[in-house]
Amino acid sequence: MEAMVPIIVLAAFVAFVVGAAIRIVPQARRYNIERFGRYQRTLQPGLNLIIPLVDRVNTKLDIREQVYSSDPKPVITEDNLVVAIDTVLYYQITDPRAAAYEVADYLKAIDQLTVTTLRNLIGSMDLESTLTSRETINTRLREVLDSATGKWGIRVNRVEIKAIDPPKTIKEAMEKQMRAERDKRAAILHAEGERASLILTAEGTRNKQILEAEGKQQAMVLEADGEAKALERVFQAVHANDADAKVLAYKYLEMLPRLTENGNGYLLIPGEFTEAVKTVTSAFAEGGGTSARAVNDTNRIIGPVARPQAVEAATQAADDAKALVDEAKAQAEDAKRSIIG
Repeated sequence: MEAMVPIIVLAAFVAFVVGAAIRIVPQARRYNIERFGRYQRTLQPGLNLIIPLVDRVNTKLDIREQVYSSDPKPVITEDNLVVAIDTVLYYQITDPRAAAYEVADYLKAIDQLTVTTLRNLIGSMDLESTLTSRETINTRLREVLDSATGKWGIRVNRVEIKAIDPPKTIKEAMEKQMRAERDKRAAILHAEGERASLILTAEGTRNKQILEAEGKQQAMVLEADGEAKALERVFQAVHANDADAKVLAYKYLEMLPRLTENGNGYLLIPGEFTEAVKTVTSAFAEGGGTSARAVNDTNRIIGPVARPQAVEAATQAADDAKALVDEAKAQAEDAKRSIIG
């Protein structure tokens, strides 16, 4: 039993040495090894062997891209306004040895360098330029940080300004300005809409009036054509039937009652009325049995009118009737020539 103790102690020592000599490094990790306090090497992912009690792991670093969000920092603009700027930093460790031995705290160093660079950049810009030039500030800030952190074994991939907070009074003034600009744009758009509406209304009215005028013009042309064709047909019918003065006088008498259809009880007797009465009476008197009907028709027409006035006006009936007939024939001839032409 006593002989087994040294073997057990030796086995335990061997197991301890082997366990202390083996180091398993996960993926995307780097271990810095020191030998007697001096940097020896950097362990890569996988199984690694070190000398127990001689080598030790100093730092364990993650080489994946990291995100660092700093607290808002007060920065003074060119127009002496204090704004709080919040930044987000995306960085990656490229040299584990430099990151562990070239700088004591690389995050703190990056944070202070970011604040200093922002103050230099924002100090040469006014508030409006600061709010509208984020991309320019981001690019310039990344260039400065990447150049300074290169010797620390760190690469700055991207820098973003997360927020720029001006003072409360400036915010209120900016809100008032934005509201005024929105009201101005709304008024302009409203005025442009009304202007466009008035223009469209005027164009519509103009087109309507043009169409109505064209319609009236076409209606007048068609009406004139209809009257011309009617006159032409009447003229042709008169010449085709060879109507004599008796027929014309009778038709003239048929039209006289229509003059009293307005119900006023008065009838104006033209000068040719007596001649027409004479012609009709003589024509129907020759027909024997039809003379009574002609006389009755004549009396019915003349009934509302004073007979003495008709007798006095009969003296000029013959001449006026002949003149009207000649004038009607002349107008019919003119209408026919204008239509044919």
